Amino acid sequence: MENKVFNAVNWNKPDNDYAQVFWEQNIKQFWIDTEYIPSKDMDSWKGLSYEMKSTYKKALGGLTLLDTLQSHTGMPKIIDHVDSLQNKAVLSYMCMMEAIHAKSYSTIFTTVASTNEINDVFGWVRENKYLQFKARTIDSYYRGVDKPDATDEDLFMALGASVLLESFLFYSGFFLPLWLCGQGQMVASADIIKKIVADESIHGIFVGLIAQDVYKTLDNKEEMKQKFLSVLDELYQNEMKYTEEIYTEVGLTAEVKEYVRYNGNKALMNMGFEPIFEVKQVNPIVLNGLNTETTQHDFFSKKSTNYEKALEIVHLKDEDFKMDMAVEV
Repeated sequence: MENKVFNAVNWNKPDNDYAQVFWEQNIKQFWIDTEYIPSKDMDSWKGLSYEMKSTYKKALGGLTLLDTLQSHTGMPKIIDHVDSLQNKAVLSYMCMMEAIHAKSYSTIFTTVASTNEINDVFGWVRENKYLQFKARTIDSYYRGVDKPDATDEDLFMALGASVLLESFLFYSGFFLPLWLCGQGQMVASADIIKKIVADESIHGIFVGLIAQDVYKTLDNKEEMKQKFLSVLDELYQNEMKYTEEIYTEVGLTAEVKEYVRYNGNKALMNMGFEPIFEVKQVNPIVLNGLNTETTQHDFFSKKSTNYEKALEIVHLKDEDFKMDMAVEV
């Protein structure tokens, strides 16, 4: 260790043709949860059925678990094992945003649920076998890069797991907030969800590009592709059961499953692979829920403009009220 040489990140010499682009796009999309006021949804929340409220809370609870895993384990592990210092910088920024995502769900919870209800949701998260299976599966591939004999294959699978999390597994949870928003319900909270979806979109693409770079160096490409597809299928089967558990009581199971398959294909494309799921028709309300006048969900779009709170406050002083009272004669 005494002879180890440390390098400084040099943004004046590109490591690749995409890190700078993603750095700039992440900066454009920066936001924090306190810029939004989900309390505006209180009347809407009161009008939802008990079953819809229960499903909504469970959906957000599941999302919180996955974002917690991504910010505490996923991104840090990947950051430590990719070579490009510029890629590390972008991933570090994304890691910070994953923590903001996880906190943001609590901001919504605090508005619509009591302390006891919130505690019940997080208890449900700990006990739900399908959620825990997702977390354990993804976590196992993240931690695979820390093995003493870890290989590029292990790094590829860790990157692939990250893409599956951000481009695929989140979306069963995103469905309901977007669906309700498309019908004019829980709109203020959906503004937060839309920001998270926009972030996850570029996170999945960026990590997918790194995964593709690693994949190109592998000698056993077909073997690793099949291993990745096997993990995808395993998680897909679990996701179908998870969807049935939380959405059956509100009658949305079939539509959520279609949305899950749609995003499964997006995850595959982010990895550079062909789609494998047959998708008939995704609920247009959910897809259109990302296209509002104030929020843009496009990879290279500008930062959305629908902030609720003033970001700069200037206090008035006595001097501001002193006016020139001279009268021209």
